[in-house]
Amino acid sequence: MDASTLYHAGNRELQDAFGSRLLADRLEQVTLHRTFTDSDRAFIEGAAFFFLATADADGRPDCSFKGGLPGFVTVTSADELAFPDYDGNGMFKSLGNVLANPAVGLLFIEMGAKAKRLRVNGTATVSQDDPLMAASPGAQLIVRVKAEAIFPNCPRYIPAPDGTSIYTPREGEAPVEPVWKEFDVFRDVVPPRARP
Repeated sequence: MDASTLYHAGNRELQDAFGSRLLADRLEQVTLHRTFTDSDRAFIEGAAFFFLATADADGRPDCSFKGGLPGFVTVTSADELAFPDYDGNGMFKSLGNVLANPAVGLLFIEMGAKAKRLRVNGTATVSQDDPLMAASPGAQLIVRVKAEAIFPNCPRYIPAPDGTSIYTPREGEAPVEPVWKEFDVFRDVVPPRARP
């Protein structure tokens, strides 16, 4: 029995095909947490945008951009964050999905020289009567997400200000490996690079 929080049979099938199961397990052991750290809080509350992934009751996915002034997302408790929903196109693709299937994934990204990513997976609720409405100018709803898995993600393909990443594969050039793969905690489980 696989006791993983992050991985299911499909993930495991590809991890086994590419020899990365041990690395995936180590990443889960080392990086996964269920409560926000001070660093997580600062990153989230400093963000001007994030991406919200949802799916409807039949599993049809949707991903949307959510933006606002830094601080529009707040960490409201050790394992919860909240954000306002502002007027948009009226389709309610994401939040309609939340009403049918509350499982969500949030991806926070910092672009540029200090590239960083943080994922938050959890269960969302939507309310017009949330106390945060009064402190959220322009909000039509408040979304709260109870975190079940919080984990940083390797930022290596996030583009630099020039629009490129040194890690993006290029014809005729040896790939650049990220520094974290040489950290003592990971070095022994990094598989050889798969070749097509």
